Amino acid sequence: MSEKRDYYEVLGVGRDASEKDIKGAYRKKALEFHPDRNKDDPGAEAKFKEAAEAYDVLSSPEKRQRYDQFGHAGLGADSFAGTRFTNIEDIFEAFGDVFGGGGGLFGELFGGGRRTRGGKRAGRDLRIALELTLEEIDQGVEKEIALKRNESCGTCQGSGARPGTSPVLCATCGGRGQVHRSQGFFTMASTCPRCRGAGRVIESPCAQCRGAGTEQKKSDLAIQVPAGVEEGMTIRVPEAGDAGEPGAPRGDLLVVIKEHEHKIFQRSGADVMTEVPCSFAQLALGDTVEIPTLRGRAEMQIPEGTQSGKVFRLRAQGLPQLEGRGRGDQLVRVFVQVPTHLGERQKECLREFERLDQERTGKKSFFEKLADYFS
Repeated sequence: MSEKRDYYEVLGVGRDASEKDIKGAYRKKALEFHPDRNKDDPGAEAKFKEAAEAYDVLSSPEKRQRYDQFGHAGLGADSFAGTRFTNIEDIFEAFGDVFGGGGGLFGELFGGGRRTRGGKRAGRDLRIALELTLEEIDQGVEKEIALKRNESCGTCQGSGARPGTSPVLCATCGGRGQVHRSQGFFTMASTCPRCRGAGRVIESPCAQCRGAGTEQKKSDLAIQVPAGVEEGMTIRVPEAGDAGEPGAPRGDLLVVIKEHEHKIFQRSGADVMTEVPCSFAQLALGDTVEIPTLRGRAEMQIPEGTQSGKVFRLRAQGLPQLEGRGRGDQLVRVFVQVPTHLGERQKECLREFERLDQERTGKKSFFEKLADYFS
């Protein structure tokens, strides 16, 4: 789309919509435009992503406030919502809780259930939060993490049965994992209550894992984090989750990014913002000042007559763009730092300056204008 639509319009809600209203509207739009339901509509995926982008902003109080105040421009230099959705899976991982999570409604409607290989159950996906500093996000980083996850039992090799024995065919369902019962003209299928869908039962459980086939162990993993990630993004590490049944793949590890609050910088998309105190003389006469950046220091020229609150833009001093389109900018707001303790000589100079300024410009002071107004 050449121009972004209003996010409230995208979800079909008013600007006073509650969090519950926004969540319900997004759920409805996501189900309406899911590509698996619209295989003959090439524009469905774009609408699906557009709805996810709108929900990403309006479901976040901070992003929603910036959007209400500044529109798309308030969400970063590229006017993007802040979360980068490159595919449908990214959206599901970000907002799976809207649909019940863990496969939930999407899994039922669009075949997103647990992966299987040869009918065996894959391992469970794991989710962790990874805290990063802004400097780590700027450069990209490899983080070592300690993770507790289920590994195949070393005693029974994942079968769950005592060594020397094997699981046996479930007599209740005949190995199908389901039982059927008739109600009038209909036949209803449900999960077998004895084997719980496995088709086999363990009569002699392994003493080490008590029949589970897995045991929890601590693992050290190295996570590669690309430069430019943002708060709330999810990195998927394939087959780094819990072990599955023998012959089935592991689950995945979902790494959710959390940003540490920085002492100097605030972030808006790929841009970073900071404030720099200046003296009245620096703004009035102009000056060259050193500005802290994420990668050291940079010189910035303050023109003569700069007003307090002026925002300067340092090009390419922000964070990397994930799409590889260079860096964002650094926005620097200058403001007058008023001294709290003045010597007599300083006060005398300021009074002289005020007198000379009025003589030169012929302007009345604020208090003189105020007196004229009431008189």
